[in-house]
Amino acid sequence: MNELLPAGLTATAVVAASSANLGPGFDSLGLALSLYDEIVVETTESGLLIEVEGEGFGQVPLGPDHLVVRAIERGLEVAGLRAPGLVVRCRNAIPHSRGLGSSAAAVVGGLAAANGLVAQSNSEPISELDLVQLSSEFEGHPDNAAAAVLGGAVVSWIDTNTHPPVYSAAKVRLHPDIHLFAAVPEVKSSTAETRVLLPDLVSHQDARFNLSRAALLVLALTERPDLLMAATEDALHQRQRGPAMPASAEYLQLLRRCGLAAVLSGAGPSVLALGTAPDLPAEVIEYGTAHGFTVNKIAVGDGVRWSSGVATRA
Repeated sequence: MNELLPAGLTATAVVAASSANLGPGFDSLGLALSLYDEIVVETTESGLLIEVEGEGFGQVPLGPDHLVVRAIERGLEVAGLRAPGLVVRCRNAIPHSRGLGSSAAAVVGGLAAANGLVAQSNSEPISELDLVQLSSEFEGHPDNAAAAVLGGAVVSWIDTNTHPPVYSAAKVRLHPDIHLFAAVPEVKSSTAETRVLLPDLVSHQDARFNLSRAALLVLALTERPDLLMAATEDALHQRQRGPAMPASAEYLQLLRRCGLAAVLSGAGPSVLALGTAPDLPAEVIEYGTAHGFTVNKIAVGDGVRWSSGVATRA
């Protein structure tokens, strides 16, 4: 039987959005972005109360199926704890169903908030390594989750020779000359719905192409940003998802014609552009605005922060 926490404990977590794939790095490369959700949790005598502000208000479940609640309970379980009741307050800035890692942020944030509660008990808080493992188990791949945990740019991988699979990630140093721009459309998209558009088998030619571009992309991100255009080419998923999000596919091509290394952010429909110029061309911004995109410069996101009480920490 897990140890019961007392009522009246509070914890806070702040977690970043993320962009996965980055073109050829399908389910492997990720990048944290400076949009943040905040989670405040309090233990109570009984029951469950969930309050949501901002993104997802009126749309997400307000019961035990809520991703943040599931993650909090999982984090407590790993530490050998349970809460008699919970109040969970979510202040969300990360758009939902736009390819910006909102689900991963919910899971990572919930686990981190659980850490804030665990720190007030006699149990050992969850390590960074285990945060990557536990959060990745929710989705089956660690790209968004690892970026949300570690911050910055990450390379992630899975060891499927174990049961359960072991999820791992390592940070890479993003070159300081790289500027990021996010184009977020009004329309939404489901990862599950767009993933079914991908073929079960790919040719050796396409596999070789993406292997070379993914390796090149690590070099471009860290040392040679002049190679970003070639390094962000992809043959495995972006073209295949295009028919499900034609506006995003067209905008991506416009950005690339203007010399910006644009990619679908995760499964889309948001688009992420990487370049060495500090600003976007006026025609790019005007086109995006006219076609329903909110286009903004965005910074690299930090790793998840958590605290016992109200102040956050790394």
